[in-house]
Amino acid sequence: MRFSFALIAPFALALAACADNPAPQITAPTAITAGAVSSADPRATAAGEAILAQGGSATDAAIAVMLALTVVEPQSSGIGGGGFMLHAEGTNGALTSIDGRETAPAAATPTRFLDPQGKVLGRDARVFSGLSVGIPGNIALAAKAHAKHGALPWAALFQPAITLARDGFTMNRRLHESLAANKGRADRSETARAVFFGADGNPLPIGATVTIPALAETLTALGDAGPAAMYGSTAAAALAAYVAGETPQDGRMTAADVTAYAAKERAPVCAPYRAYRVCGMGPPSSGGVAVAQMLGQLEGFDIAALGPQSPQFWHLFVESQRLAYADRELYSGDADFVAVPTDGLVDAGYIRQRGALIALGTTLTTVEAGVPPGAPLARGDGPEEPESGTTHFSVVDAAGSAVSYTSTIEGAFGSGLYWGGFYLNNELTDFTLTPDENGKLVANRVEGGKRPRSSMAPTIVYDAQGRIVLVIGAAGGPTIPVQVARSIIGVVDFGMTAKAALGLPFIMSFGDAVLIEEGSALEAMEADLKALGHASIRKGAPPLKANALRRLPSGGWEIAVDPRLNGKLDYK
Repeated sequence: MRFSFALIAPFALALAACADNPAPQITAPTAITAGAVSSADPRATAAGEAILAQGGSATDAAIAVMLALTVVEPQSSGIGGGGFMLHAEGTNGALTSIDGRETAPAAATPTRFLDPQGKVLGRDARVFSGLSVGIPGNIALAAKAHAKHGALPWAALFQPAITLARDGFTMNRRLHESLAANKGRADRSETARAVFFGADGNPLPIGATVTIPALAETLTALGDAGPAAMYGSTAAAALAAYVAGETPQDGRMTAADVTAYAAKERAPVCAPYRAYRVCGMGPPSSGGVAVAQMLGQLEGFDIAALGPQSPQFWHLFVESQRLAYADRELYSGDADFVAVPTDGLVDAGYIRQRGALIALGTTLTTVEAGVPPGAPLARGDGPEEPESGTTHFSVVDAAGSAVSYTSTIEGAFGSGLYWGGFYLNNELTDFTLTPDENGKLVANRVEGGKRPRSSMAPTIVYDAQGRIVLVIGAAGGPTIPVQVARSIIGVVDFGMTAKAALGLPFIMSFGDAVLIEEGSALEAMEADLKALGHASIRKGAPPLKANALRRLPSGGWEIAVDPRLNGKLDYK
């Protein structure tokens, strides 16, 4: 597995969240008769609540949240990127899974990120250029979802975001700090500098009002004309020409690439856990499979009896991660291009077999990918750029329908390219940087029209009666499946509230090494974890940002945001 602790540092700077905000800005309606929204920024949450208050569906509200986050959380997601959405019907729980992941230009080749000598290009060349930009998918995803599950007119969903961009929003602490930490990326574009930075070259101060007239114009055009304002021939030609002009080598984006983009319905990945059914995204996301594998491998242990204060529990959890991520590295990719044995990876017998490798008192000496039913052999595992800039939001409407939506532009401020008032993604760096490893082709290699593998894990959990009981997801690159699985364990096994589950300590395996969350209860367990065989333990502050809605016995919903964001929401 190619993860390392070096990947954590960029994450800590890349993720951003939220702030309270004064008028004149979108404010929550005085009352919502039914439904709930959890997002990474209260202004985006308010946008979704406003749509619910107008009688909008969960899909309508989720789209409004995504659009508002484009304005107030530009470092993490937006219409310049893509995402994955799960929609569950409130009446019967029927699940729809939509893939809005970005695609590589048709002319992209497997050596896109290599120089003429076959060496990996430097980070600036491969990330901060058109080489990293995939065709954005969020607007196409939103349009596809709205056509199936929308209730309000399309244009109405854009109004909260338009108001924020036109009238202004407050520069909060997290955006300010992210801009400061990413100078050289966030300010690469002159137009972006004019929006977010002062004449002295520094980010606008906390509390300043930020307006983005160009984004208000873009959102208005999209609301009026629909997806044609991004994927129609005229808009596509302009976007493609800009990206192509910033692309130094390999296949450049064309208007045809943009007009051909389509969001796709995918089969969700569902697996049992205890008395529950856990459903997530399938390929090109690895998140649904990884969550299902981690949970399933632990089902043979009495997790509830051990409890979160037990080093043995965290040891078991780390071992399950090691096995799941070994499979992820070898098998996951875009199933339209490579054979992904999804059914085999979540096969109950295979997961039990993998779980049987885990021992309560010792660690696995070596961890390799397994051979699930239908697995293609002779696969390679190559190096990757770290994932980071992402956001998640969960919505439930008056009818009980639910949306779990994770949206991203990849790194903080994406590629740094700025177009129409929003940042363009650098998602293509989620492909493996080299096409083969020791003569074996890598599943996640670059190919024209292909979607890069993702760790995003929007998830919906059902109880034994088929009721939706948890709508959850997270941000943080490869930490996402770990955050989601840990939080599900907190709710299901430990009987926690969603807020308490999201606040559980974080621990993650990176190969044979283990990262534990600095300042958490895990620090006191370090000696015990080492005694269990985890010899290499590091402490750090990984970027954790999860959101959830949990069904209450009363029938209402607990709205939960990762408590680590407390104290970081101010704009003063």
